[in-house]
Amino acid sequence: MKNTAALLLLLAQTALAQTPTPNDQARFLAGLPQEGSPLATLAARSEFNSHAKELDAAWADAEERQLRPIREWSPLGLPEAVNDTSPLLYVFSGPDFLHARTFFPNASTYVLAAVEPVGLPPDVTKLSEGELGASLRNLRNTLNASLSFSFFITADMKKDLQATKLTGTLPVLYVFLARCGCHIQSVENVWLDAEGKVLTDKETKTPGARITFLGTQGQTQTLYYFATNIASWALKQDASFLRFCDTLGATNGFTKSASYLMHLPEFSTIRDYLLNHCRTMTQDDSGIPWRDFPRDRWNVQAFGWYPGPIDLFKQHLQPDLAEYYRNNEVAMIPFGIGYQWRPKQSTLIYGVSKMVVRKALPVVE
Repeated sequence: MKNTAALLLLLAQTALAQTPTPNDQARFLAGLPQEGSPLATLAARSEFNSHAKELDAAWADAEERQLRPIREWSPLGLPEAVNDTSPLLYVFSGPDFLHARTFFPNASTYVLAAVEPVGLPPDVTKLSEGELGASLRNLRNTLNASLSFSFFITADMKKDLQATKLTGTLPVLYVFLARCGCHIQSVENVWLDAEGKVLTDKETKTPGARITFLGTQGQTQTLYYFATNIASWALKQDASFLRFCDTLGATNGFTKSASYLMHLPEFSTIRDYLLNHCRTMTQDDSGIPWRDFPRDRWNVQAFGWYPGPIDLFKQHLQPDLAEYYRNNEVAMIPFGIGYQWRPKQSTLIYGVSKMVVRKALPVVE
């Protein structure tokens, strides 16, 4: 009887060991090496090899052109934010954990909010032989704009995220986590109740996902993604997302490629929330308008260049921001960001609440 029980336990442990973990799934979707992984057999297929090769090339280009320059510059340009472990609040984000992590590697918690659906935790073992290649190809299509231009193209992302069984934002978040060197510990679908409390057993109007992971320094960090409408009319009807943000305490704020929505009266609620609750605000010119930072409460500076908005958003030209660039010696940035993603065209705005004591900048010799 003891031998039988021991055998059953061994078989159960073996089966458990062969079940891919969320981290295994993430590394597979990210095209990373699969030696010793329960997905190693699946990774031997040509579809995975092509996927890995193409992602390796795209990632190497993004690393050299943008990610490494951001990591090297941020401690000098954004000293209060980049070294802070306070939560990071990133609105109009899509599934862009990549830039949140690159700018702010030390945040204890990342909170991303956008309208794109969450989806379910991906499981590549459930893809049929004919679905694997198409699913990985659509995933690459979704990633391509972010890696090439630093932002997602909303219409294309909506189509790609619905085209296969790898649906929603979670597959993209998995790729970015794995490629950033993070180790996923747990993933769960969550919802917010009216008071902003996180639920795991009851669906509400505000769905999300919670991912716990180990950072590259071994620290435990948390990523939340919420699919929610943060227009003022929507927040008036359901303020659960803002009530959740209230529980975070003082946060650092971040946004880019935000369609200039906070330039419109329809998004004044989230604009004012960021100005009243964030310790710092890092953004391109499509975020909070330059004129709307209260100078009695915020120190604001700009970096890079200001060529104005792209043609699609030309109505959101900011004359006062253009005047700042004309009348001040503005420090350059060694990377592109936002809609004006090409070298020597990007605008970066950094605001620090006057409630925050500025740190001395590192001395560069």
